[in-house]
Amino acid sequence: MILGVLTVVVVGLMVGVELAVAVFVNPIFDRLPADGGPAARSDGARVLGRAMPFWYIGGLALAVVWAVLAWGAPATPLVLVAVGLLVLSVVMSVTLLVPINDRVAAWAADGTPSDWRAQVHRWDRWHHLRVAIIVAAFVLLVVAVA
Repeated sequence: MILGVLTVVVVGLMVGVELAVAVFVNPIFDRLPADGGPAARSDGARVLGRAMPFWYIGGLALAVVWAVLAWGAPATPLVLVAVGLLVLSVVMSVTLLVPINDRVAAWAADGTPSDWRAQVHRWDRWHHLRVAIIVAAFVLLVVAVA
């Protein structure tokens, strides 16, 4: 039970951060005047780019341990599906979002490219899908612990 609650808290906080980025932070950054938006996105990419990998892997690891320790319990299928969704979110992050994020993070040093809006909008579309996936995983984990 304690591991389930810890997993829900870790994944829930991660979902909250990612949802806030998708719904509030990046839209606000995009409305900043002049080069404020790209500069803010670049700083956000650097700061969150350092923290989020640990958060994603930590939440996934907790869910995997929970699934192993609770094997055979009625909630195990829910936790296993949540693990699958969290794995999908990590794969999406590494293959689709991190390459764009790395380019955005370098803008502070390299300058903002002319297609910066297209790049961040591509990242936003993938990010919205990833948020939906981790929200689904979170809901499954909450139901499993209840």
